[in-house]
Amino acid sequence: MTSADAHITVLLADDNLLVREGVRALLRVAGDVDVVAMAEDYDSLVARAVEHRPQVVVTDIRMPPRFADEGIEAAKEVRKRMPGTGIVVLSQYDDPEYAVALLAQGAAGYAYLLKERVADGDRLARAVREVAAGGSMLDPEIVQALVTPARGGAGLSADEERLLTMVAEGRAVKAIAATLQSTPEAVDHAVEDLFLHLARDASAGVRGALKRLRTLHRAILEREEQGETLTRLLPSGLAEKLRADPGAVGRTERLVVTVLMSDVRGYSGIAERADPTTLARQLNAHRRAMNGAILEQGGTVMQYVGDAVMAVFGAPFPQPDHAERALRAAAEMHSRQAAVDTEWAAEGLEPFGMGIGLSTGEVAAALLGSDERLEYTLVGDTVNLAQRLQDLARPAGTTVVSEATADLAPRELFERLPPVRVKGRDAAVTACRVLPPAGPRHGVDDGADDTAEVEEYSR
Repeated sequence: MTSADAHITVLLADDNLLVREGVRALLRVAGDVDVVAMAEDYDSLVARAVEHRPQVVVTDIRMPPRFADEGIEAAKEVRKRMPGTGIVVLSQYDDPEYAVALLAQGAAGYAYLLKERVADGDRLARAVREVAAGGSMLDPEIVQALVTPARGGAGLSADEERLLTMVAEGRAVKAIAATLQSTPEAVDHAVEDLFLHLARDASAGVRGALKRLRTLHRAILEREEQGETLTRLLPSGLAEKLRADPGAVGRTERLVVTVLMSDVRGYSGIAERADPTTLARQLNAHRRAMNGAILEQGGTVMQYVGDAVMAVFGAPFPQPDHAERALRAAAEMHSRQAAVDTEWAAEGLEPFGMGIGLSTGEVAAALLGSDERLEYTLVGDTVNLAQRLQDLARPAGTTVVSEATADLAPRELFERLPPVRVKGRDAAVTACRVLPPAGPRHGVDDGADDTAEVEEYSR
């Protein structure tokens, strides 16, 4: 594996050509960052992000067409389409309000830097690395502007000064606790005591600084609560549901959903032949592509197990068109993986052709677990059947669905597969293979000696 394998891919956006070229030159010097595309306005930023799927977007705030906050809005749209993309915002404004407003959303993976300081040392490259890993970063000058008025005449101790600076940097409570060799609970209490100290005899200016610091602190706590409670694999919608209804933990709901299961064909052989670090990079790219396809259709990613993906449509929030959403997601998963495979082919890497199974029916859904970890869990035969249908989805690039799924998608074309017995079921299962919109109706080709005819599925 070459050093290029560890490079961070970046999309750079600014309406000023000279600024773009200057920032690109700075990133080139870093040695581990590749600028894969550049953009000059909202539309080109979003379009090129979708095309190149960078790990990080570096963007100005104000760009055409309105020269308002297009850069931030475009970055949010990119994050919506490709969760996990890091965002570095470059700004000419040193007012802390801009930075706090950005980070107060409670989203990890954001950095805020002043344009005039990006050339100082390796500040820009450090910000790119930080957000690529899911962290956040504030420009030191912004941190200074946050803490200076808050200090006032409070007479802080050295420990309080250190804690104040770490809070203003937007550092997570657990990270602060690790640095101070303390516990998150102790750090949280220390922050509250610090705010009380600062609030004594506070002037108007200090009160404003305290408000910003409290906003930032709440964002940190909210971000950590969401991450610790639901893990990164669960969508923000589920986090919102839990915060609005804490009693949802342990409560079981009956929902009619469509479950999606995918698996990479021949993965064991690929793993045996591939370098482990290269394989990990491939898995990461695969999961990012699959995650984007599922979330784009409003699905919930339940879990990744090695090369396998499980998702659900219609939970945790009901969706009347869950079957159609799942079918669109499956088609997009195949399409996106084909695009990734094409990129890998240029590097001599093996493709990840998939089989996907979809099953529609009733499940029991619940948030189950312990104080340390919660998981959103689906229970029922619908889940098991999706796994069995995925096994039937051969060759690679095939999607097989249950009859119930096909019945709910009248605009799709299917072909009926021969009845087959699957593990865990006494009766034979009749499934349907998804056909391309204008594709031929072929027989089942799963590598076995199967001479039964395949009938066109009619509803």
